[in-house]
Amino acid sequence: MIEITSGRHNHLIDPHLEVWEWQIPAYLFLGGLVAGLMILNGIWRLSGKSDKVKASVWSGAIWAPILLSVGMLLLFLDLTYKLHVFKFYTTFEITSPMSWGSWILLFVYPVQLLTLALPNGWERFEGRLSFLEPINPLWDQVKQFANKFARPIAISSIVLGIMLGIYTGILLSASAARPLWNSALLGPLFLISGLSAATAWNLLSRPTHLEERSLVRWDIGLLVLELAFLVLILIGMGTGSESQQHALKLFMGGDFTASFWVLVVAIGILLPLWLEIREATNRYVPTWLGPLFVLIGGLMLRFVFVEAGQVSHIIEAELLSAVGY
Repeated sequence: MIEITSGRHNHLIDPHLEVWEWQIPAYLFLGGLVAGLMILNGIWRLSGKSDKVKASVWSGAIWAPILLSVGMLLLFLDLTYKLHVFKFYTTFEITSPMSWGSWILLFVYPVQLLTLALPNGWERFEGRLSFLEPINPLWDQVKQFANKFARPIAISSIVLGIMLGIYTGILLSASAARPLWNSALLGPLFLISGLSAATAWNLLSRPTHLEERSLVRWDIGLLVLELAFLVLILIGMGTGSESQQHALKLFMGGDFTASFWVLVVAIGILLPLWLEIREATNRYVPTWLGPLFVLIGGLMLRFVFVEAGQVSHIIEAELLSAVGY
């Protein structure tokens, strides 16, 4: 008797996809936030306004390496074979988003260190951390180097921030087996969302009136762009393959309808957009409320897309099974 096994259900041909838990969407959110902080910091410094926006510049310089380290810890906790983490840096696979991400993160840290050494970076803490006095001579040399190459450092911060922000979306979109993620717009969407989250973070860092007005205007534009990209992704899925059209139903009456439209769109985009427009037109709103909703929405965007994307793989398998694959 000859047994015929469909390739779709043969575990040797179509291996089981690893299930991502909460650590991955949290890491993607922190990565996007850090990317946005790096980009904004670089823009402020290139504009020559870093002395007028000290709160934003200081916040980005201090928090970017801390938040990225937390994100890297979450990524490490998600690894199945934790002792093999060094293998990411023994080779470079040009077609692997994981490989690109590993090397981007490796270059991000020295740029963040040099950003800390620039004016309005670490200097606020230098007099308070007396236990670091033995390394002060070395730190002085780092600051001299950073001041000499301040412009290239700012440009590097912007470029690496853009690469990091887009990578957090490409990490998902490269998975063709999950139709909800299979969109080239996911990288730009996550980059814009990360920039919006970074703007919100800076708004919570006690900015000056000048900073606040600039950041609010920027965030209004970013929220509009984020909403536009979400609409384009939904349209693309609705006019895409049959598996994408079925995956779209997860947001249109399916299990993720409420979480997507309430937590991501309404609370994460429309509500803070309304609050920030009121603030920009000199109407009273609590200055912390809009930024808080932006951060919540950015986090929920990653959680909803990661969870729904993994469910969309099951939908695709059921479709292929129905036609005999």
